[in-house]
Amino acid sequence: MKPLDTAAGSCTDEALSLRKLRLKFPGEDSLLFKDLSFSVKKGEKVLLLGPSGCGKSTLLQVASGIVPRSFELPMKSEAIDLPSSWGFVFQDPDTQFCMPYVDEELAFVLENLAVPQEEMPERIEAVLRRVGLQLTDVHTPILELSQGMKQRLALASVLLMEPDVLFLDEPSALLDPEGTEQIWSSIRDAAADKTVVIVEHKIEQITGWIDRVVLFTDHGEILADGPPDTVFREHRPELIRYGIWYPGVWEDYVRSEGFLQLMRDRPGTGDSRIVELESFTGWRGKRAVIHAEKADVAEGSWIAVLGENGSGKSSLLLSMIQLLKTTGTLTVDGRTVIQKKRRRTLPDGLSLVFQNPELQFVANSLFEELTVSMHTLNPEEAEKRAYGLLKRFSLPEDGKRHPYQLSVGQKRRLSVATALTGNTQVLLLDEPTFGQDARNTFVMLETLETLRRNGLTIVMVTHDLEIADHFATHQWHIADGRLMSCEKTGGAAHARLVHS
Repeated sequence: MKPLDTAAGSCTDEALSLRKLRLKFPGEDSLLFKDLSFSVKKGEKVLLLGPSGCGKSTLLQVASGIVPRSFELPMKSEAIDLPSSWGFVFQDPDTQFCMPYVDEELAFVLENLAVPQEEMPERIEAVLRRVGLQLTDVHTPILELSQGMKQRLALASVLLMEPDVLFLDEPSALLDPEGTEQIWSSIRDAAADKTVVIVEHKIEQITGWIDRVVLFTDHGEILADGPPDTVFREHRPELIRYGIWYPGVWEDYVRSEGFLQLMRDRPGTGDSRIVELESFTGWRGKRAVIHAEKADVAEGSWIAVLGENGSGKSSLLLSMIQLLKTTGTLTVDGRTVIQKKRRRTLPDGLSLVFQNPELQFVANSLFEELTVSMHTLNPEEAEKRAYGLLKRFSLPEDGKRHPYQLSVGQKRRLSVATALTGNTQVLLLDEPTFGQDARNTFVMLETLETLRRNGLTIVMVTHDLEIADHFATHQWHIADGRLMSCEKTGGAAHARLVHS
């Protein structure tokens, strides 16, 4: 199927419209969208809600023209009317940038707007303050930023363009709570008179600001479309059935019989220490990025690593897995890890799930991705385990799709599944629940808790304090590149992040 010609710049009060859209991914048997019609009025603020993989991000890309102009997919429609002036904040900020340094990235935007060079520094400083990205030097390599800091930079680059329509694909997914509030405050101020179409799971900050909620089923069909209060009130059974985030979902979950049963007679941790850190420092070049004077991980514990964006949480995991140069002592299951100058050896028993799931994909299909680490098993057992993981993590069960064709939420679940295929004793997780709907978030957490009870030890970086409060046995607090405190919580919902 080929797309029909599109028209830009509607003469009506609509900012964009799609009529009878049909779209599918190559190799898939079924359509993602079948005769989907969708429109947004000028100045309207619209939130797209639906389970992970239902097509929300793809719809944003069609509505902006990225699909099929920059990324071609089989599609056709009766008509597509696109905005002539728009900006897009992607779910993965690394796909947003075209320059190596922060100031160069923003200057590139200003150059395209014909802003005089002498005016650029002031505008760059102003927009960075606007999104809360505090840097001692704006000529900082983007690669050195945390993912949350990159997310702020991506928004800054789009706000500089002052577009008529903003497409926002989870712009706060990787941000700490304070950063989330700041980002949405910036967006509200900048987009008061603009059209905004949002995909977002963290909806507490925006439910009072948006005009419409469009609710999708897991087959990409519109289930409801109306004011937020109406949709959340009248379609609560569907929100629960499809596992979609809604106000109060965590409160409902922790009162559910399933959660109460899971936490009933919850076993504690073991007596032995499976990981020990002493005078442990991780380095990027000559710069120390994380330091832990003394810390240990009890076997069977679930540690939530908390801290602000850029504080060093991801660097801690990368140092433990020896992907960064380290000094000091790291002991894993009684074995001291020695980092050699010319070759770094990954510690036995540790597995890492990266913040960006694409960094760990090495195969051309889901099935191959899951079986690549199962070389010690016979083919029949490897196949059985792979298809079992596909089902457990709600991934396409035929296993044929390429990992890059998944939604971000599905990629994230696949990355966690791949980490469970080898001989893992300690699982290091960097924001494993971002981009997930409520159903898959709770299934993943319950799966991890079951694995913990069976002997797995978990060290998880997260900004979600609900996870830290209700599932973690310990909380580590990181600030300014240092492990500041280690608290035993037992999963009780009382500890809160202390800003140092």
